[in-house]
Amino acid sequence: MREIKQYLHLYKVFTFQFIKGILQSKVDFLIGLFGFFIVQFTNVYFLFLIFNKISTIQGWSFNQVLFIYGFSLIPRGIDHFFTDNIWTLAWQLVLNGDFDRYMLRPLNLLFQVICERIQPDAFGELIVGILLLISSISKDVVQANLLNCVAFVISIIVGTIIYTSIKLIYASLAFWFKISGPFLYTAYQIADFAKYPITIYSRVIRIIISWIVPFAFVAFYPSTFFLHNNTFLQTIGIECIIAVIFSIISYYIFIKGTKNYESVGN
Repeated sequence: MREIKQYLHLYKVFTFQFIKGILQSKVDFLIGLFGFFIVQFTNVYFLFLIFNKISTIQGWSFNQVLFIYGFSLIPRGIDHFFTDNIWTLAWQLVLNGDFDRYMLRPLNLLFQVICERIQPDAFGELIVGILLLISSISKDVVQANLLNCVAFVISIIVGTIIYTSIKLIYASLAFWFKISGPFLYTAYQIADFAKYPITIYSRVIRIIISWIVPFAFVAFYPSTFFLHNNTFLQTIGIECIIAVIFSIISYYIFIKGTKNYESVGN
């Protein structure tokens, strides 16, 4: 318990220092936030144009698709906000030898990577996601009862863990390849498929986003609990299992990678 308190205190210190840096460049923050908001708004408007011509896509209505889309943005936004610095691991920390400074500190290595930076741009994703979910509730696409609220909170937490775990797996490849940014970028491009009902895709794509890079378990599968009244164990339960498995795998690869790390200098 004492160690947890120590890490929480350190996280507050790191975060406070980073926020002070952000406040010195408010324009950059606002531009980043506005940029992410515009991207998500454009995607939603594109969906509107599609459904303006057709009523459903493979049985999915416009409001149902918006719910899945909004649902996917919440864990993605939380992951983006808290663990965005993992991208730095993929692109430059190993290549430039900057990972040395983490190795010299008597702190958990992954904690140091994560806490060094937060990403306020993520509020653009979170705002759009929350607005879409509120719209779904107001249109009776889903019911706002106690069970759904509990299931939603659990799903958001484990969905965030899935996003972070997948990011960490591909970023950790940098310990062997020096740069793993292209691998991570490709994985995140695949994540865009999971913002929509995966039943509209071919079998190959469904397998990839369900079992290889399981972004479909972040939104689509748990959303069937709310939209189609599937059982809790079939949806949220499996999502939790996937989160546990991939978090263990990702941390193992990360630790294995740190043991393989060799400072390469600048």
